[in-house]
Amino acid sequence: MRSVSKIRIILIFIGLLVINVTSYAQNSSEKLKKEQDKLEKKISNTKSLLSRSKTNTEASLNELKIIENQIEFRENLLRNFDNQIRGAEIKLTKKSTQINALRNKLKKLKEQYRKLLMYAYKHRNKYGKMMYIFSSTSYNQALKRNKYLQKVGDIQQKQFLIIRQYEGLIKNEITSIESEKKYKLEMLNEKKKEKEEIEKDKVKKQVVYQKFKNEESKLMSQLREDERKKEILKDKINAAIRKEIANAEKKARLAAEKAEKAEKAKKKAEQSALATNNNSSSSSKTTSEVKEMKKETTTAAKKEVNYTENTKEAVSLSKNFEANKGRLPWPVEKGSITEGFGKNAHPTLENVYTNNNGIDISTPQNAQVRSVFEGEVTSVLNILGAGKVVIIKHGNYRTVYSNLQDTYVTVGSKVSTKQVIGSLTVPQGSSVSVAHFEIHVVNGGSVQCVNPSLWVNR
Repeated sequence: MRSVSKIRIILIFIGLLVINVTSYAQNSSEKLKKEQDKLEKKISNTKSLLSRSKTNTEASLNELKIIENQIEFRENLLRNFDNQIRGAEIKLTKKSTQINALRNKLKKLKEQYRKLLMYAYKHRNKYGKMMYIFSSTSYNQALKRNKYLQKVGDIQQKQFLIIRQYEGLIKNEITSIESEKKYKLEMLNEKKKEKEEIEKDKVKKQVVYQKFKNEESKLMSQLREDERKKEILKDKINAAIRKEIANAEKKARLAAEKAEKAEKAKKKAEQSALATNNNSSSSSKTTSEVKEMKKETTTAAKKEVNYTENTKEAVSLSKNFEANKGRLPWPVEKGSITEGFGKNAHPTLENVYTNNNGIDISTPQNAQVRSVFEGEVTSVLNILGAGKVVIIKHGNYRTVYSNLQDTYVTVGSKVSTKQVIGSLTVPQGSSVSVAHFEIHVVNGGSVQCVNPSLWVNR
């Protein structure tokens, strides 16, 4: 009986172990598959952009960056496949170990069951059972012997059920192993295909790279011009944000002055009201003045309250914007980041770097640009080399959208998340558009650029 209880405990433990291992393996596998889906989506975007460029006889630096992105995404996908294959191999090893352990336990259970059946066969005579009970020396012993015989019958039944359970577990584990083997083969085939595609991309990259290597002087000239335009854009954006901050500070100062005047008027009204108690002849005039002063005070107070509410709203919007860090939608529906935030190495010129206050996203021609969060349009600019520029305020944060051809909003417009605010220009000789996107944070009177890659959903 004790051995049967021990077997049941071992069975429960093994069952829980199998569930935990399976659950952990499933979570890990699901995470890798989600990562695979994201990478495949990115590769699909870059392939789409490159297929458009085939119609253009003039290759661009942007195309080279897109090819580099595609190679990087494919290499990441290869690593993902490697991890999935390793995961499948680990699962296969664990499943094999579990099956061996289950088979050993099943063998022991069957042996014990065989012995129980032999015992039952030898004592199958019902008169023998009755004689075993009647030969008891006391009534209590007879009851115990009867219970013992009942438990032997129960043990036989439970032992049979446990054996059936083990057989079911072994069958399920064998099916799972076959599934893992099939999945592993699929991953190996996918890995082989991706390797072939990477080699093709590298050949394509080398062709475009060599073309630009032969035009270094032209590239350097173009680079200097691009950097000059970036500086103009930077200065104009900073000037626009600072002007907006100055206007807000002026408005706050005027509100404070009005509040101060209202407070003085209130005190003066109180003094006048006190004087009326001592001079009843001028009571009607004074009462009229007091009413007028109270009206001015109330109006000024209301204006002050409205300003305070707007400030609270701005603080709330800032907090909501911060809470969505890493989850903001892209400013375009789809595309590939071809230049990141900060210092970037030039794709063909050695030891040459560019600086970027935001990120550049290559996207299909004339793609629409959308607001990444709800807010208010504070500036719509037209800047040489950057097309039209829209700045949207989100509390203490500002998002900047450049290279627009058309804008669908004006200063003061309230926008919602993903609302379309304009469409992109198409650079001369290029088959794709490029969205330039920046995020600025205002702290007091200072304005600081932050990395948009950390804020948008990757």
